[in-house]
Amino acid sequence: MMLPRRLLDIPGFSIDRVAAAAGNDPEVLRMENLDTDLKPPRTAIEATRGALESKEANSYLPFTGRLELRSAIADRLRRQTKYLYGPEHVVITYGGTEATLDVLLALTDPGDEVILTDPCYAGTIMRVRLAGAAPKFFPWQPDARGWHLDLDAFEHGITSATKALVLMSPSMPNGGFINADEWDRIARICQDHSLWLIYVAAMEKILFGGLPLLHPAAVDGMAERTITIGSVSKEFRMIGWRVGWAVAPTAVIGSVARAHIYNVVTPPGITQVGAAAAFQAPNDDFEVCRAEWERRHDTVMSELANYPVVPAAGGWSLLMNVHKLGFNAEAGSDRLLRLGKIAATPMTHWGDHVAPQHVRFVFSKEPVDRLRGLGDRVRRALG
Repeated sequence: MMLPRRLLDIPGFSIDRVAAAAGNDPEVLRMENLDTDLKPPRTAIEATRGALESKEANSYLPFTGRLELRSAIADRLRRQTKYLYGPEHVVITYGGTEATLDVLLALTDPGDEVILTDPCYAGTIMRVRLAGAAPKFFPWQPDARGWHLDLDAFEHGITSATKALVLMSPSMPNGGFINADEWDRIARICQDHSLWLIYVAAMEKILFGGLPLLHPAAVDGMAERTITIGSVSKEFRMIGWRVGWAVAPTAVIGSVARAHIYNVVTPPGITQVGAAAAFQAPNDDFEVCRAEWERRHDTVMSELANYPVVPAAGGWSLLMNVHKLGFNAEAGSDRLLRLGKIAATPMTHWGDHVAPQHVRFVFSKEPVDRLRGLGDRVRRALG
């Protein structure tokens, strides 16, 4: 039986394949999946526990999310951007990935182009295809300092079919950072070509080296054409809660809400209570975790100093170019697991030309003591 056309260009996810191959071997460094061993905020855990006996939380309603959570998200974006966001601009979704599909369904028709970075989260690429749109890539370029966007390639790639641009900073999987000058140029391009900007803010506070948090909707004229996607999974370490959101201007938020309601209806009310409480956690709760993730990143960079690894400006992962070592991404990932006992995901389907040369190392789950010795493991596997 033939697959429907929408699934023909959508491969399986390589993350779960690597995870299954790693099994439960305690000697394997688990660097394949975006998990973390750092606990969620205590306020979120206690609020979630209390919501288990709440009649109001045990409900489908309201379909667009609980008011206190939508208000907390709007308040945060209002502080970041000075734009007058309110709860009416927010739809609560079943994680940030559901929000991505809802937004794509609200903004694009089949055959429209959506511009993505290379590399880019594979889940975003495949959701563009599920929505019937066509992904079009422009590259992150690596050097010894980190990753930088090729904005000339971005602007030259725009056609009459281009409707939206998806960006994330720090990006995933490579940890690239978009600076203020780059956001200004991106804003001009979006305005000149009437593009929507889909900004994935899932890791925006997880920045290293004192880098500032920069929100594109704060740039003049961009709040009216920016849709922000976020979740509690990374910053608040609440992966299992499955709570995300889309924040959009009045012109499009109704369409996002319709796509959401007929896609998932609503995320769990119980976990929405916990998510709202997470916004009340003291900043020290996050800063301790951010500093620990930076320490783990620096440990990985030190261990792999003699390998083609690009530093991340933030986030939970970084990339190594195994093509320069004579391997494709699949072979490099396989050797790392078999010979080095490192579970690392191949970036084969995470972009166009850049991503398939790399494997990803997630440093957010393994403590520094286990990350020490990573270099020896890689040498056993890749030479």
